[in-house]
Amino acid sequence: MHYQPADRLQKFNTGIFAAMDEKKDALIASGREVINLSIGTPDFSPPQHIMDTIAEAMRDPYNYRYSLTDTPEVLQTLVNYYKTRYGAVISADEITGVHGTQEGMGHLGMAMVNPGDIVLLPDPGYPIYEACALLADAEICYYPLVRENSFLPNMNDIPEDVLKRTKFIVLSYPSNPVGMSAPKKMYLEMIALAKKYGFFIINDNAYSDIIFDGKEGFSFLALPGAKEVGVEFFSLSKSFNMTGLRASYLIGNKSIVDGLKLLRSQYDFGIPYPIQKAVVAALTGPMDDVYAQCDEYQRRRDALCDGLRKAGWDVPKSDGTMFVWLPVPEGYTSVSFIEKLMDKTGIIGTPGTAFGPHGEGYVRFALVRPADEMARIAEMIGDMLAAE
Repeated sequence: MHYQPADRLQKFNTGIFAAMDEKKDALIASGREVINLSIGTPDFSPPQHIMDTIAEAMRDPYNYRYSLTDTPEVLQTLVNYYKTRYGAVISADEITGVHGTQEGMGHLGMAMVNPGDIVLLPDPGYPIYEACALLADAEICYYPLVRENSFLPNMNDIPEDVLKRTKFIVLSYPSNPVGMSAPKKMYLEMIALAKKYGFFIINDNAYSDIIFDGKEGFSFLALPGAKEVGVEFFSLSKSFNMTGLRASYLIGNKSIVDGLKLLRSQYDFGIPYPIQKAVVAALTGPMDDVYAQCDEYQRRRDALCDGLRKAGWDVPKSDGTMFVWLPVPEGYTSVSFIEKLMDKTGIIGTPGTAFGPHGEGYVRFALVRPADEMARIAEMIGDMLAAE
């Protein structure tokens, strides 16, 4: 017997990602070499002291019990880390753990938004932002990120009546997918707008440790007035290569944090103790691996982008993240370029339209291969373009 899922699921589809997966599987089945640059899964290992800590914690029978809440040790570690790393003053009751930012963001709208509230989302933007709004039955207003404005929000284009009805805006810099950073001035202006119109800010701070060319990775919460009007998702996934452990935290305005805590108390038992031990080890241990990893991502970016420029494809360099966001060569759409790339070279990227309508004309590549391989990939793409 076939049962229909809830109507709300009709809002979602796998779309482009499913088509790319199907094409990838066909290439593999045919024996072709596939170079998958479509997914941002780090190819680095976690630092050894983190792996040792979680292995030791798994040998303690107590750590197999329900964790229920964030441990005092974790909360104090985060308080100390935010003060030392970012210069931001937070307290333990302004923090709650989530099973990855994806999960936390997906549920935050349900905790804080009523049907019909407006939310402001970036276009292009990471897909979970839209899912968060749809699950909450919110009305979505997209703000376009365009190259001419350095991929920053232009709030002057948003009508005042929309701003008056807005519940929250999502920001994320360095940004996935566009790879650009934002100045503190932009955040300060957004804080002022939030105070004026009564909305709050959600800052997705996933990549502050992967930022290039001497730019500063900072926390929005370190800025004056930020905690009055906003929260930040802090993730250990990319900085410490702990993606599978799903260790992230919502930090900031207590009323927003409390809202998510209340919702999650109805279906969750907290982050497992061994993972919480790993979080403490990560945030109190040496940062040498984090810095070295950032340098390697920059080398990979340079190897790919410099190689593509040498091949005649004039591409910009990202400011940070583990991605590059490149305008497609003339004569292609986002999808047609990725499809040809897969057919001719076996290289898989993500068409920009997977991140919203303003992603048309761009493709995203993940920097998940060593620098020498990224240089080879650039040559392969260059050879394809030269053969046209």
